[in-house]
Amino acid sequence: MTDTEKAPVQPKRKGLSRRQKRSLSRGIQYTVFVAAVIAFAVAADWDRLRNQFAQVDIAERMFPDVITLALKNTVLFTVTGFAVGLALGMVIALMRLSSVGPYRWLAGIYIEIFRGLPALLIFIFIGVAVPLAFPGTEIIGGTYGKVALALGLVAAAYMAETIRAGIQAVPKGQMEAARSLGFSPARAMVSIIVPQAFRIILPPLTNELVLLFKDSSLVLFLGVTLEERELSKYGRDLASQTANSTPILVAGLCYLLITIPLGFVVRRMEAKAQEAVT
Repeated sequence: MTDTEKAPVQPKRKGLSRRQKRSLSRGIQYTVFVAAVIAFAVAADWDRLRNQFAQVDIAERMFPDVITLALKNTVLFTVTGFAVGLALGMVIALMRLSSVGPYRWLAGIYIEIFRGLPALLIFIFIGVAVPLAFPGTEIIGGTYGKVALALGLVAAAYMAETIRAGIQAVPKGQMEAARSLGFSPARAMVSIIVPQAFRIILPPLTNELVLLFKDSSLVLFLGVTLEERELSKYGRDLASQTANSTPILVAGLCYLLITIPLGFVVRRMEAKAQEAVT
């Protein structure tokens, strides 16, 4: 082959490599983030924010009641509501899986209704509609019972679907093995299937507990006494009395004392579940 017949030299590719493009994109994103933070820091009126949300003397007056009263009531409302929701959700999940048609239809209607309604309307229904429908009837536990029922009704719709998914995720061979050992269907479900299902659904159930902890703030629509106030109601009352928003900020920080550790627990359980699968 002569020199004139030699293949033409391929021109060098111009432009950035893929790695360089990723580095450039990352640098731009960091630059935009830093610029936004600086712009916010410069534009904000920190003196007014401090005067409105960070009055140390007001915050100090909230203790220890914000912990021993407000936070205690919030935790109590959440735990009782979660217990009611879990028990009711288990029943609805089993109805959803039942071979009896009316049970499945009733469970499906319940789930669709209570997942579609805002939690606020459920609280108003418990506080207003139930006394009108059943005159003279008192819900056991007073305000605590009403909150537990309202939160439980809301949570049960979500928990039922979570539990149903967990039960269906258990291999069918587990039920067949239990039946071959002489277990009745009900006993196999309670002793074999449900415990395995709960190991699967523990992370989403814990996440539901976090959501209920925040929804407990709706208790103010039921009307509560001074001794029954939870964090949001307690913070709003003190904010009105002091004409300052520091109590609301302190109440928010108390919420974070619970929700952040619970969120960490959920992530850890999800990570462990993923490791078990892989």
